Amino acid sequence: MKIIIVGGGKVGKTIIESMLKEKHEVILVDNDPAVVGNVTNLYDVMGICANGTEYENLLEAGADKADLFIAVTGSDELNMLSCFAAKKIGARHTVARVRNSEYNTASWGFMKQQLEISMAVNPEKLAAEAIYDILKLPSATKVESFTARSFEMIEIIVKKGSAIDGMTLVDLRKKFSEKFLVCVVQRENDVFIPNGTFRVLSGDKIGVMVTNDDAHSILKKFGYPAKEAKNIMLIGASKTALYLADMLIKGRSSVKIIEKDPEVCDIVCERLSSKASVVCGDGMSREILLEEGVDGLDALVALTDRDEENILISFYALSKQVQKVIAKVNRNELSSISENLGLETTFSPKNIVADILVRYARAIGNSIGSKVETLYSLFGGNAEALEFNVEQDFEFAGVPIKKLETKPGILVAGITRGDEALIPGGDDCILSGDKVIVVAKGERLCNLSDILKR
Repeated sequence: MKIIIVGGGKVGKTIIESMLKEKHEVILVDNDPAVVGNVTNLYDVMGICANGTEYENLLEAGADKADLFIAVTGSDELNMLSCFAAKKIGARHTVARVRNSEYNTASWGFMKQQLEISMAVNPEKLAAEAIYDILKLPSATKVESFTARSFEMIEIIVKKGSAIDGMTLVDLRKKFSEKFLVCVVQRENDVFIPNGTFRVLSGDKIGVMVTNDDAHSILKKFGYPAKEAKNIMLIGASKTALYLADMLIKGRSSVKIIEKDPEVCDIVCERLSSKASVVCGDGMSREILLEEGVDGLDALVALTDRDEENILISFYALSKQVQKVIAKVNRNELSSISENLGLETTFSPKNIVADILVRYARAIGNSIGSKVETLYSLFGGNAEALEFNVEQDFEFAGVPIKKLETKPGILVAGITRGDEALIPGGDDCILSGDKVIVVAKGERLCNLSDILKR
């Protein structure tokens, strides 16, 4: 497909990298020559130094023939205007980055319709939702939810001496009555889609597909604390922090925000009223953290604009035995280093957005018999979890899964049928109307039929 991206910042560059891996033709439009030069030096893309809202510039970029037009500049208004102009010129689908919370109201539906924008993405809000899901299951390093909310993919690290250390997957399924499936394992630098004889070992990072109702129960039986984090400190009053604070307050958690900019503190106090405690101070200060009770927290989330600060604050919180520590880390190399040193949970808003747009591109590129509803990149991009909506023309509907000749590295991990959540066995069938979750390693799946050998 032909994809035009307006805005070559952190989010734009991550989307470009992801779309190139998907083998799409990518064109960048940005009005900063240094940004265009940097991106075209790093990636095999065409770069145009221009304003992404002007008619002539969009025509030069080929917006009239674009399959997907994505605007991710720092301005919501410019993004929406770019998408509107591109759609009028002839772009098939348009996506705008919209960060201002004022647009996430009923008025947004009206604006989206009038501007003919296919989808809006808010990296900060998406990041807050991802963090909130982890804080509900703090033993997990990552939690991915699927559209029907029937299933969650929970990533955990196998602890030495835990109830699952050294057990085969067959024995695990026999031992516990809850519905779950260990569907992907990372051991050092290798990633596996395991079979029943696979034995999990301490230090492994495993992805467990579990029904929403059984998530807390199965973690507890695995030997992991299942208590939801309720006493939470946020370092840095970013947009992500404000979205997260709203969610936590609604969930009746105690929230304390530490922010060093007095003007930002005033804005946060006005926004959150008296529902959260706001402290004007430097989150890098050991004295302030101790004074504000870091050693009695359930969780700390570091959300400043500097990766290095977030990492250092997080390691200090770990030294004070904080049960759950989460850090915003945008640079992939720093994320890998910090995780190897013991910081189990890091996240990057730009990577979350890239996953969503890769999913969207696959959905519009091929929807024969099924449609990609959800896509998550797992374990550094070495595997994927995809959710497909099965349509009436799916050619293998009603065939038992054990009779489907699937490609290596493919696992059917979950089926949602109406209100029922199934961890499928060999005798189960996929039916039209189902939502089917597939975990894949080494395969780019655009529709459900791609899981089969041809």
